[in-house]
Amino acid sequence: MDNVISVILGGGRGTRLYPLTKERSKPAVPLAGKYRIIDIPISNCLNSNLNKIYVLTQFNSTSLHRHITRAYKFDNFSRGFIELLAANQTIESMDWYQGTADAVRQNLRFFNQPNIDYALILSGDQLYRMNYPQAIKEHIRTGAEITIATIPVERKCAQSFGILKVDEQGRIVDFFEKPKDDKTIDSLSLDASFFDRHGVRAKGRTLLASMGIYIFNLEVLNDVLKETNKSDFGKDIIPEVIKKRRVFAYFFDGYWEDIGTIKSFYEANLKLASLSPSFNLYDEKAPIYTNPLFLPGSIINACKITQSIISDGCIINNAEIHNSVIGSRSIIGENAIIKDSIIMGADYYESESNIRTNRFKKIPDIGIGNNSRIVGAIIDKNVHIGANVSIENTKKIERLDEKNYMIRDYIVIIPKGSVIPPNTVT
Repeated sequence: MDNVISVILGGGRGTRLYPLTKERSKPAVPLAGKYRIIDIPISNCLNSNLNKIYVLTQFNSTSLHRHITRAYKFDNFSRGFIELLAANQTIESMDWYQGTADAVRQNLRFFNQPNIDYALILSGDQLYRMNYPQAIKEHIRTGAEITIATIPVERKCAQSFGILKVDEQGRIVDFFEKPKDDKTIDSLSLDASFFDRHGVRAKGRTLLASMGIYIFNLEVLNDVLKETNKSDFGKDIIPEVIKKRRVFAYFFDGYWEDIGTIKSFYEANLKLASLSPSFNLYDEKAPIYTNPLFLPGSIINACKITQSIISDGCIINNAEIHNSVIGSRSIIGENAIIKDSIIMGADYYESESNIRTNRFKKIPDIGIGNNSRIVGAIIDKNVHIGANVSIENTKKIERLDEKNYMIRDYIVIIPKGSVIPPNTVT
């Protein structure tokens, strides 16, 4: 894999994940209690022996840069690196990244290195494991100039993905971005026998969706991006290039989830806490790497906890927790009830002087106060929740914006650093 570079796209403004992206970029959003979303594609690369990695960033990138810099260090003998390429003005371009293709185009000078033949382009907001060397070998075997990783999806998902049409050899002959017309969707449907021949279990899924993962011959990537000034791979580049180039599908049949929305992010996190999660965090052969925090083990006293993840450094006293993810340094008070929720924890423990100052100002301690109830919510980092607080969307409101909380897809979200006074009821 020495002749492959990996390019991870850091994403745009992350509006679909707001307010989790209010102060951070999408790949920097905490995941599964102790990780960040960016740890997934980076770990996939490292587990695939791909250690020449570029991460392209733009919006709210400070925390992402800090996390990557602290988490990933290579020794002098590995020849590996993770380099951050933030959007900046150059002689060639005075603009920020206008899309996925434009981001890659503006950084081609970094990718055009001696002895590099292939570019693997990845999204920074997906949850999956993939054997990249296997995909690259398939790319070489088919004689493809471009390979697009694909996954079968149900018909009802057609409007959420770019849908591909392929011939019997797996060559892509047509592409529709989020098709809505029934006739178009019908023309793209494949029967179960097609998937069987390509070693994929369809399970009622009839459409082939792009995963936003691309393998380019480096020379082809240069030519394609210089031939046009269009800015996005999925919307602009791929529909045109399949008419001129050998573009093949790589058929993926594992767990894959786009976690770019509040609902998908929430559901994916809670699934990780199940007894048999589709995405296994405990795979020793393919670990997920992150910044080691060197925290002590959690203290759990007189609690009832079922089907939940409890991260390092927590202090939980006489609480009830069900189907939830509890992040690092979470402090949860007596008789608190947490259900179907994500508690992201804290970046620090409060000092005694800070606690005295906050109490003088009538600000609750960081964490979740005594007798509080949290159901169906996402509590971001460093939140101060007082005693006897109830955070639950009992009125089943789909969307709402308030001073200290928001509701998206019926999920209550408490933004980072918020203060929720005692006895508050949402």
